[in-house]
Amino acid sequence: MHKFDVAIIGGGAAGLACAVSLKKFAPSLSVAIVEAGARLGKKLAATGNGQGNVSNTDMSPCHFHGSFAPLAARLCREYDVLGLFDSLFTSDKSGKIYPSGKQASSLSDCLIRKVGLSGAEVFLNSKVTAVGGGFSLSLSDGKKLAANKVVLAAGGCAQKQFLTDGNAFNLARSMGHSVTPLYPSLVQLKTDTTYIKTLKGIRTECNLSAFSSDGALIARSQGDVIFTDYGVSGNAVFGISSHIADLKDVTISIEFLPEFTREEVLENMRKKQSLGYEYSELLSGSLHNQTGRAIMRRADGAPLERAAELVKNFTLKVTGSLGFDYAQVTKGGVPFSEVNENLESKLKKGLYLVGEVVDLDGDCGGYNLTWAFSSGMHAAAAIAKESSKEGA
Repeated sequence: MHKFDVAIIGGGAAGLACAVSLKKFAPSLSVAIVEAGARLGKKLAATGNGQGNVSNTDMSPCHFHGSFAPLAARLCREYDVLGLFDSLFTSDKSGKIYPSGKQASSLSDCLIRKVGLSGAEVFLNSKVTAVGGGFSLSLSDGKKLAANKVVLAAGGCAQKQFLTDGNAFNLARSMGHSVTPLYPSLVQLKTDTTYIKTLKGIRTECNLSAFSSDGALIARSQGDVIFTDYGVSGNAVFGISSHIADLKDVTISIEFLPEFTREEVLENMRKKQSLGYEYSELLSGSLHNQTGRAIMRRADGAPLERAAELVKNFTLKVTGSLGFDYAQVTKGGVPFSEVNENLESKLKKGLYLVGEVVDLDGDCGGYNLTWAFSSGMHAAAAIAKESSKEGA
């Protein structure tokens, strides 16, 4: 049986950050990374539509959700996650930070290279099926590993093509932890499609709001909305989805032309009407023609005030989401009450929980990756400090 000081279950963003940081903080520790897939960092290599949205210039606490949110907001500001890499970075107008080459695979390649140079031992195509007493790890290929400490970094339930199939939660439960209800987050929404059937593939920049059945505002976001045959997608939709994942009876409101007031839209429509435009074409040129016609069809010959109101408040009833297979992250996980400030389990000494396995999800824009990296780094720092005490 192979024996290590630290075994990291999961070779994604959190696991790789932990491994690289461990060899920096405590180079004498023997480290193993156990990855279910054939390659380390596969999900990281696809992040940001392949461009690598690794972090954000705005790390305000409001961008984090779940019981770990206060700790996450602090750690994501404290740790220099960009320092894990050897690249130059740039940010866009929304604050999203990317490697200057806009290639996510460069991020995973860099961490894989550093893991290789560190001497950490990597076990690929090896799913951890059980963790026994004293941290005895049983692998799917029949191997067994032993470790003094374990870092659980095997992700959540989102995007099962990356083998994040919820096994991390099973392992956490097997070691005494509870798991909150789990929901897909940063995911496309299914809606009533009565008024958007002709808009498939059209993208528009807008404001998006979500309301409960009693009309209370739940959340707002800005960005692009993409119309689909099942409902809506796009960054604005992802920004709303994390807030409504566990709610029912939600309506979203799309505000088209957010840079113009309702009165300005109405005045332009009246001008077109005076020039002889057909009712169906009164929004042409102001919006994508198909979008404008869809709004006018919904207005159904009503006075122009009603059409202008629809431009600023185009409501759609939410009927669900595309689920975990399409979600970017998992909402929910092991609650903070069961973990200390060092991310060590209060129930099983020597077990550390990082990344998506805990009850933390962030907004779209690099927040979830920043948490993955910073939580991995934080666990590594805590393990290194504890190991130095044990060796004293």
